[in-house]
Amino acid sequence: MSESLLPGHPHFAYRASDLFVEGVRVADLARRHGTPLFIYSKSSMLDALAAYQRGFAGRKSKICYAMKANSSLGVLQVFAQAGCGFDIVSGGELERVLAVGAQGKDIIFSGVGKTRAEMKRALDVGIGCFNVESEAELEVLNEVAAAAGKVAPVSIRVNPDVDPKTHPYISTGLKGNKFGIAHERTLAAYQRAASRKALRVVGIDCHIGSQITDESPYLDAMDRVLDLVQSIEAAGIPLRHIDFGGGLGISYDADQPPAADALWAKLFAKLDARGFGDREFMIEPGRSLVGNAGVCVTEVLYLKPGEHKNFCIVDAAMNDLPRPAMYQAFHMIEPVTRRSELATHYDVVGPVCESGDWLGRDRALAVQTGDMLAVMSAGAYCMSMASNYNTRGRAAEVLVEGEKSWLIRERETAADQMRAERLPT
Repeated sequence: MSESLLPGHPHFAYRASDLFVEGVRVADLARRHGTPLFIYSKSSMLDALAAYQRGFAGRKSKICYAMKANSSLGVLQVFAQAGCGFDIVSGGELERVLAVGAQGKDIIFSGVGKTRAEMKRALDVGIGCFNVESEAELEVLNEVAAAAGKVAPVSIRVNPDVDPKTHPYISTGLKGNKFGIAHERTLAAYQRAASRKALRVVGIDCHIGSQITDESPYLDAMDRVLDLVQSIEAAGIPLRHIDFGGGLGISYDADQPPAADALWAKLFAKLDARGFGDREFMIEPGRSLVGNAGVCVTEVLYLKPGEHKNFCIVDAAMNDLPRPAMYQAFHMIEPVTRRSELATHYDVVGPVCESGDWLGRDRALAVQTGDMLAVMSAGAYCMSMASNYNTRGRAAEVLVEGEKSWLIRERETAADQMRAERLPT
């Protein structure tokens, strides 16, 4: 394929027949660390972040990386050192961001099912804000904060009933989704929160989905949220910040999502026109910062011709790359070293004992046993969703910057997986 169309270009590009990540040959990293192997480009992450920073230039704002997209410590450190805050959805994610030096005040705690223990821990570290997703959660958080002698800063997540035009599993802003408080219940929920002594209302939050490639859902959601801001403040409840969540998509194939800076120029034009341009803004990008910054390298184990289709069996599987099995998602699959012979069409599949264990269908590949393939756009929702199904160890991870590389996660062994297990005696 044309080099200019490779996801992650120019940080992932061919030099002659070899695929490089920044200044490092992918094949060299795979030989050194084995496969399956995730490789991330630090420059790609920072370039993606820079687009948001340009879009928010001159505004009071905070960019909070949605770490569910990729929670590896080496990745989190990149964003912490770049001055980002973090959007978390569990107590475990809280401990991860604290481990890379994040301060509690720079962390937003989202998620529909926060436990009392998670709330208490977040209060203890001085969490910046709880994005509350139900009226029942408001009451529990008020109880936990009061018992701890603290006041919890809260923002209510609004469900604006806007169609993000994405996969139904990653749509979060429609009435049928589990997230947020219904648009028509929002004012009552804010009045309830404002009446609780252990809660302090600080903002409003909205997140409508993930892998959104059309700007219109953002513009529609913004109008609905700003209508709510007006009604909430008219009721005497001031809002310090407006949080528009994340969800901006990346190019996996022929997708053409708007650039972050271009999108925010349009959103801020609407905000300014409605008189809200001087507010403090928060956003929570995840996939758009890391998705095209990573690849998963896998070795071809067997080529299996068939009457109706051919199979290319590789050593990466659905436990390493869950998105195709979960969402029927598309990832480009490219040779780590290009061959000159004619391509054959293959289904690229892994060794897991499930028919759903496929990485790509009907791919034209010139490949032989022992070759390596790169599954592109693997920086988001791959390692963070990886499992040990079939007692498969999670892959190793490498971070690249220029001509330097670091092993940021060792390959998991069977002993690692069994360490916490006990035989009854």
